[in-house]
Amino acid sequence: MQAGAATAKRIRVVVAKPGLDGHDRGAKIIARALRDAGMEVIYTGLHQTPEQIVETVIQEDADAVGLSVLSGAHMTLVPRVVKLLHDQGVDDVLVTVGGTIPDDDIPELKRLGVAGVFTPGATTDSIIEFIRTAVQQRAPQG
Repeated sequence: MQAGAATAKRIRVVVAKPGLDGHDRGAKIIARALRDAGMEVIYTGLHQTPEQIVETVIQEDADAVGLSVLSGAHMTLVPRVVKLLHDQGVDDVLVTVGGTIPDDDIPELKRLGVAGVFTPGATTDSIIEFIRTAVQQRAPQG
């Protein structure tokens, strides 16, 4: 493999809807935008448990996971996903969250290990750029 081939690897993103929230239009829009930007997207569908999401991240060898939470359960579900990833030794996956996240909760989510939080009004371009840049910064050099 040539040195440049490793850098051309497509970014793999799991887009997940944890919990009982049944509204997935936004998650599907983000999944499509990420695909259109050249990323490989695995959409888990509705009503996923944190355990199911982490299993998918591991099985798919994902670079990033985007959690879409509109139900208000983000302070329960997101920390659980982050903890399960850590417990499995998966510390190199970028975790992002999107949805109706109150501004007051964002610092705590970031303290727990969430790299980016995208609230209503965030553009698909800003999400794509954030994931691209953050995954490239995490990639092993050499």
